[in-house]
Amino acid sequence: MSEVDIIPELKQIVGAMLFAAKEPVSVEHMQQVFAATAEQYGGITKDFAEVTEELLTAAVADLDQSLRTNATGLHVREVAHGYRLANDTGCGPWLRVLLEKGKASKLSRPALETLAIIAYRQPVVRSEIEAVRGVAVDQIVRNLLDLQLIRVVGRSELPGRPWLFGTTQKFLEHFGIKSLNDLPGTDELRRLEAEQERRKQAGEQLEAPLDDTPQAEETAEPDEPRDILGGESSDRLDGDDDPVSNEASAEETEDETADSSAKQLDGNEAP
Repeated sequence: MSEVDIIPELKQIVGAMLFAAKEPVSVEHMQQVFAATAEQYGGITKDFAEVTEELLTAAVADLDQSLRTNATGLHVREVAHGYRLANDTGCGPWLRVLLEKGKASKLSRPALETLAIIAYRQPVVRSEIEAVRGVAVDQIVRNLLDLQLIRVVGRSELPGRPWLFGTTQKFLEHFGIKSLNDLPGTDELRRLEAEQERRKQAGEQLEAPLDDTPQAEETAEPDEPRDILGGESSDRLDGDDDPVSNEASAEETEDETADSSAKQLDGNEAP
């Protein structure tokens, strides 16, 4: 760089990083890049060598505000312990055509159920997954491994020392959550179902004709829980379509959580 070069704003540099990066970039990674750049290039790059976490976080927020205010079709999204640029949801149809994705792909229901069990019970062995689902999951687990949504995290102490499975960072990116702590719990899932039930009943009451004759109370069937995680999916999985076993297990509460969460994961967010 020459002395006549104009020093860019911190916001500009951060935006360029997020644009070029293929994966979410954490604040710590940004600091490493600024330090390494100052050491390699010197000159004006040294002005950012010791940029603080507070300044970087503020720059990210400023960048996001600028993108949204100027209606650029982009915004900054925090996901998987880092930041990345994402398109606005409303632009999804045009992007699907541009990228030759005629329809949004989805994970199959058996794959989502298996993934939910792993997410909530990790680390978990294959036999435990099959005990919850009631069917063999060999092929589904292999497909989830190929998609890099799960990984082998070690071996169990059970006889034969079977593999233990857990989720990956790509799982967090895929469903747009910051950490596993953002996964909905059993109480939250039940609360959402109850909320949808109340909304449906309220809507039926508004549509009902005015009549002085008392009406018999009807019990509405609950809607499916609304999408919590959302995110892109893939139809590369050819898992079986057998329903999850209805037999009660020793850990009934956790099984309900896994089954309910599988419904939540079946979202469809624009790329």
